[in-house]
Amino acid sequence: MHNFYTIYIRIQILLLFCFCCFLYGQNSWVIEANNIDPKHYTGISVSNGMIGVVSSPEPLKVSQVILAGVYDQYGRGRTSNFLSGFNLLDLNLTIDGALINQNNISNYRQKLDMKKASFTGSFDYKDIATVEYSYIAVRNLPNNVMLNVSIKAKKKINFGAESELKLPPGFKENQQFYSEITPPHAKIPLLTSFAKSPTGRITMAASNTFVFPERHGEEPKLIYYKKDNEQHAMKFSRELEASRVYTFSLVGTLISSAQVQDPLNYAERLSIYSNLQDVTKIKAKHEAEWEKLWEGDIEIEGDPQVQQDVHNMLYHLYSFSREGSDTSLSPVGLSGVGYNGHIFWDTELFMFKPLLFFKPEIAKSLVDYRFNRLKAAEDNARIYGYKGAMYPWESAVSGEEETPVWALTGTYEHHITGDIAFAAWHYYLYTKDIQWLKEKGWPMLEKTAKFWESRVDKKNGKYHILNVVAADEWAENVDNNAYTNAIAKLNFEYANEAAKILKLPVNKNWENIANNLIFSKLENGVTREHDSYIGQKIKQADVNLLAYPLGIINSKEQILKDLLYYQDKVPHEKTPAMTKSVFALLHSRLGNGKEAYKWFKESYEPNLLPPFRVLAETAEGDNPYFITGAGGTLQAVIMGFAGVDFGSIGTIVQTKNALPPHWKKITVKGIGMQKQTFSNSFVR
Repeated sequence: MHNFYTIYIRIQILLLFCFCCFLYGQNSWVIEANNIDPKHYTGISVSNGMIGVVSSPEPLKVSQVILAGVYDQYGRGRTSNFLSGFNLLDLNLTIDGALINQNNISNYRQKLDMKKASFTGSFDYKDIATVEYSYIAVRNLPNNVMLNVSIKAKKKINFGAESELKLPPGFKENQQFYSEITPPHAKIPLLTSFAKSPTGRITMAASNTFVFPERHGEEPKLIYYKKDNEQHAMKFSRELEASRVYTFSLVGTLISSAQVQDPLNYAERLSIYSNLQDVTKIKAKHEAEWEKLWEGDIEIEGDPQVQQDVHNMLYHLYSFSREGSDTSLSPVGLSGVGYNGHIFWDTELFMFKPLLFFKPEIAKSLVDYRFNRLKAAEDNARIYGYKGAMYPWESAVSGEEETPVWALTGTYEHHITGDIAFAAWHYYLYTKDIQWLKEKGWPMLEKTAKFWESRVDKKNGKYHILNVVAADEWAENVDNNAYTNAIAKLNFEYANEAAKILKLPVNKNWENIANNLIFSKLENGVTREHDSYIGQKIKQADVNLLAYPLGIINSKEQILKDLLYYQDKVPHEKTPAMTKSVFALLHSRLGNGKEAYKWFKESYEPNLLPPFRVLAETAEGDNPYFITGAGGTLQAVIMGFAGVDFGSIGTIVQTKNALPPHWKKITVKGIGMQKQTFSNSFVR
């Protein structure tokens, strides 16, 4: 009876919570955490496409700082992997001699403002002070972060603030510097560290500077000291009268030899530059950059929580990427060192199209990253006895294969070469940039097509692609994988289409192979995943990708038959987040909004981690923030529910797809080169 009563009370509380959400609305831009439990806490990322900062449950701390493009061999096999950077934003605060931590504060709250890409924390210390802090990864200064701290005294207090730089794991030969730059009108403190990566290949420098509100000559006195060979610090203290508020800032720079030849001097110069900027102007310029990013947005009426979740996904996709960068997107972006920071097909198949539709200038960075490593792909093909360019399954800086040797994906998962051609062709279709096609797109399309030409086997007038790891990675060393054959077919077709545009000869052999590649069916008429497939469980969508995004299968009858068959072959556990989003998209296109919504929710909701609804790769909660899954779910929203996609000649078109029954309307803004707006309403 007691258990029944407990369950009843919990249901009533849940219903009350749902009613309040309905009545007052879910904040679509801000995610708040009011009960912070370190045992159930996954940090949220604040990033600018170069620096990623991951939050901590501890006040005035961050758990990790990642700098894009910094790879070395360390701790995870004989391949390059992401390294954590210097933690720029850890601040030690004392009030009346007591070190602030989670155990001696109250009313502790954290929140992420996705519209402004800002993280905020606030708390009370006893009955004598209230503290609020916020930090950003400055969008317009890619190597800078900024922390702002406000302390309000309720009684007279003495407080101290200490900025500390500690050597990141694996780094060596640490050098520590402290200086004060003193032009006539300012005093600029610089706490600087400089170190080598594990192999010595990369040098990284970090420099912090305090920015005070006082006039020159009235700033607090700074004390510098070395703690040991791995960490040093600068600190100041101040007395604060009751009812007074004191606000100061800490600006940090993180840069490496992957970007510049002289990271040490650049780090200090950038900190000096930032110190002499008005911190309110730094923040205003940062927010203006994010306002431009959010010109590409998705609005959902009738589902407040999904609206917030979709903003969360789009926020991370924007925050992990940037225009003009020679880096690309790993499955977890700049939220950690998962997947070693390597670049997979995830980028081209799942993250690329949402970015292309909203921010083609960022999408260009992703395809240019592949072009800049075309020579390495040609070398890779030659080493394996093939022609043209064979891109690696896992890529980092060099463009050589970075997959651990024990994983067969690095040796046999060749469809990524076609995936890169897919992205290159669609970038051209979207932008109609002939010059880019001539200089970069065509070389990639031609050389990837040449790879497939050397990769196929001919038998009885048909072409086969033998011995591959399928897109469904549980199918290893199989023949005629449906997805691999389909992406190769498209690669040939895209290359010939590009040749026509550039008035180059059409390759008749490519045309012949594309028209005669093997695709087979099971006895029930379902498209067969590979030659030896007899109904096994699958890790992720493979055949269904032929309907979307590849468009190889267009018959609604066949799409539905394949969908109903393979959606039952995916186990409930250990399924990557992007798999079920493909099912959701196809159900929406087939007119079944209720079923589409079911798969849509299953594609991400079981994978969310507290307190910020951080998306993990699987329901078991590993590798967050998983932007591969975010990209897949965003495609289910844009290309599924909103019905917005490419037409046959690359124009943006809209079809009337099915919405979830309780959604009133979905609107996508900033689509296409003309920044168009498209809406789809539920028809009852």
